[in-house]
Amino acid sequence: MQALAVLVRLISAINWLVGQVLSWLALACVLVCFTVVVQRYVFSTSTLWMQDLYVWLGGAMFTGVAGFALLRNDHVRVDVFYRPASVRRKAIADLIGVLIFLLPYVYVVWTYTFTAVARSWGFMEGSANIGGMPGLFILKSFILLFAVLVGLQGLAMAARAILVLAGKEDLLPPHLRYENPDDSDHPAGEIA
Repeated sequence: MQALAVLVRLISAINWLVGQVLSWLALACVLVCFTVVVQRYVFSTSTLWMQDLYVWLGGAMFTGVAGFALLRNDHVRVDVFYRPASVRRKAIADLIGVLIFLLPYVYVVWTYTFTAVARSWGFMEGSANIGGMPGLFILKSFILLFAVLVGLQGLAMAARAILVLAGKEDLLPPHLRYENPDDSDHPAGEIA
């Protein structure tokens, strides 16, 4: 059980770090978009690669921070049943959801994306727009990063659920434990 607790901590730390780093892409996206707008409406000029850049930065950010969002419980879920449930019922719901839905989904994403990403790397695919950004193959690789990080966080969720069902949730630090229905001050997944 100690190994499961270490696994939860390790995966959560990886996704937290990736989330902290890649969340800065939001600022970069806004700054590039602002620059494109100023170029277009103030200077009556446009740079196509910059238009590609802010779209690509947004895509990289959203796919890269998906595991971080799962860690923080920021994904959409039907809270009508989940939020007021006991910690044990939440653990059962998470374990079933990860095993039946999340991990097969991640497997499908990886399987169907890997060939396309490898092909894109093979010919160093760039933007379809003439004068657009080179390196589309790098952006496509973020789909694989998405699958890995979300899959890892799913494994951490399953391990946490197993710890709860085994009565060993106390092996986890408080910020990685389930939120009690009557404790609304500390959201689940919050990293202190």
